[in-house]
Amino acid sequence: MEEIYAKFVSQKISKTRWRPVLSGSLQTADTFATGSWDNEENCVSLWSIGDFGNLDSDGGFEGDHQLLCDIKHHGDVMDLQFFDQERIVAASSTGCVTVFLHHPNNQTLSVSQQWTSAHYHTGPGSPSYSSAPCTGIVCDNPEIVTVGEDGRINLFRVDHKEAMRTIDNADSSTLHAVTFLRTPEIVTVNSIGQLKIWDFRQQGNEPCQILSLTGDRVPLHCVDRHPNQQHVVATGGQDGMLSIWDVRQGTMPVSLLKAHEAEMWEVHFHPSNPDHLFTCSEDGSLWHWDASTDGPEKSSLFHQGGRSSTFLSHSISNQAPVPHSLVSSWLSTDPAKDRIEITSLLPSRTLSVNTLDVLGPCLVCGTDAEAIYVTRQLFS
Repeated sequence: MEEIYAKFVSQKISKTRWRPVLSGSLQTADTFATGSWDNEENCVSLWSIGDFGNLDSDGGFEGDHQLLCDIKHHGDVMDLQFFDQERIVAASSTGCVTVFLHHPNNQTLSVSQQWTSAHYHTGPGSPSYSSAPCTGIVCDNPEIVTVGEDGRINLFRVDHKEAMRTIDNADSSTLHAVTFLRTPEIVTVNSIGQLKIWDFRQQGNEPCQILSLTGDRVPLHCVDRHPNQQHVVATGGQDGMLSIWDVRQGTMPVSLLKAHEAEMWEVHFHPSNPDHLFTCSEDGSLWHWDASTDGPEKSSLFHQGGRSSTFLSHSISNQAPVPHSLVSSWLSTDPAKDRIEITSLLPSRTLSVNTLDVLGPCLVCGTDAEAIYVTRQLFS
């Protein structure tokens, strides 16, 4: 992989996301949004990566991401998602969900819509009212699904004031993240190691499926669904483990992969190259997992500046064999046969890497060391 460029931005970055590229267009990702946390004043910002072509005075390539615009955000940014090309949805530690609108003609951001009390422990209007952080959002135009520390799930529709649907006591524990399995089904992960599937077509407050880690009920912090095989889901937990699940069968993960040394904050399948997966962690690392089966037999070594460490995987599956052509490389039940190559993408360990996003050949990540890292040549 080519250079990864750092920019120091004087704020701890909690979330970063690429602006989606219009389907069918040949352009690569060139704009991303960030959200900050734990600063005196938090904000949502929009950046352009411009051309990494300018030679700087030392003869090296300059990778200066340019700030296009920013806007104050009340509370920590807990999650951030592009709704479409112009709108960005932010989740706040105050329980508020805000839709920001980008005005490209004068490079400003404005608040286009807000649900101020999307998440709360005791309701607005009661004397003991207390808000609860909104921990996760997922968008599928025109809908926005939010989850929170209050165990509540909301289904909002943009341009509607009230929630279309609220599942009040969806979880007795904290919901940490949410994604669509396939519309109208969502999958949530919580603080007691459970993965739950919900179907908005069904009335009632019960999930249609519950899968869980056995044993220590380690909190799960993040979840992503395989872009082509919607039954394959990856989660990351407080112990740094990567879990791969097949929601069609069983109630446990298909495999547990020993990964980071501390909390895994985000996991993302590459949207167009899903044999590649990316994770980041409190331990200051950012990893690229390559499970593609083409090319020579891979050794399961961890690449970092020439040093290697062994890689543990253990499969807990006893399913009937499936024709190999139908099996995702992530569901392989024999890790010794299908090796996974892991590459560390950051030049050195830093403070927590809180967030990452991948689109085409581009990757962006944000850290507690107040840095944003970008590369445009993931697979070169």
